[in-house]
Amino acid sequence: MDSGLVGAGKQLLHVDVYIDEHQPSRGILALLSRLRPNWKAQDIQMKTFTEGITNQLIGCYVGSLLEPGCVLVRLYGKMTELYVNRDHEVEMFQILHAHRCGPEIYCSFQNGICYEFVRGTVLDDKLLRQPSIYRLIAAEMGKIHSIQPKSGRPVEPVLWTKMSHFLKLVQSSVSSSPAGQWYISSSADLQKLPSFKTLSQEMESLKRHLSQIDSPTVLCHNDLLTKNIIYNEKEGMVKFIDYEYADYNYQAFDIGNHFNEFAGVNDVNYNLYPSWELQRDWLMAYLESYKHSTGREVTVTEAEVTQLYIQVCKFSLASNFLWGLWAILQSRFSSIDFDFQRYATARLNYYFEKKEEYFGLAVN
Repeated sequence: MDSGLVGAGKQLLHVDVYIDEHQPSRGILALLSRLRPNWKAQDIQMKTFTEGITNQLIGCYVGSLLEPGCVLVRLYGKMTELYVNRDHEVEMFQILHAHRCGPEIYCSFQNGICYEFVRGTVLDDKLLRQPSIYRLIAAEMGKIHSIQPKSGRPVEPVLWTKMSHFLKLVQSSVSSSPAGQWYISSSADLQKLPSFKTLSQEMESLKRHLSQIDSPTVLCHNDLLTKNIIYNEKEGMVKFIDYEYADYNYQAFDIGNHFNEFAGVNDVNYNLYPSWELQRDWLMAYLESYKHSTGREVTVTEAEVTQLYIQVCKFSLASNFLWGLWAILQSRFSSIDFDFQRYATARLNYYFEKKEEYFGLAVN
């Protein structure tokens, strides 16, 4: 067992243990003997959470999952190191915890991390639409977006770097057919996707259009789907979890990305995308929180809401495009039982469906 330095400037405990994803209990017990030495092995209970589609997540506890001290063990998904910077993820954990916006991270191990269990209910798609809850989500996002970079250093939005990286990985993970279409080579049920040339051109088109929009660069979660939101009804609060993609990015991207998640994951249905009325109310709650957290006058005008709404529509395109690329990669590498191919098609189809409409919206 040794300690490793991470970017946030604090030492994080590193336990030199590898956990087998197919038979995790032995490795987890070895890990907990270091992390929770007062727990007796025969008393430790484990619960596997099935919501995630990237990593395996196992809750470990003695007595009850709701008691303090419960440990979440996350095993990194297969080949995720290709597109997730794990040192950066640890730094995000530490920054968000320091600002009371996230759980404490306890340690890293060879193929994962352990962190504090956030008590509450994992949101479902229906709760996401309840005004009392979505206003909490909007306010929490406003609070996180107000967290300033360390030492005031200038930051660049991560979007184009991440998207370019995903595109390069897609290029190396798919094979071309004689007809010039691109297919996911690992799938028995070959499904057509846009050609690599089309994907490259679309990325450049997106970059040209969105780079002209004056959306602030803020600390973003970048992956706020329902399963990454914990609702504590008793305390009347929400917390965001899982910071694999957290980084400085365009404000409107984080919001547009969240609105896309209203369509769901297992069975994507864009008829569930939030209405203008819901978005207006959500954005009002967000702007009040964001202004309050950044020490500004809290009054929000209709013009401000409308301007942010248009920016969010445009950046929601980038969200669909990015996760479409991501799903192509996951279909190639992931061992999780999920139809990534169908998910990639749903996200990219909606991108092409809305592109002309959203590009045509005028920004003040």
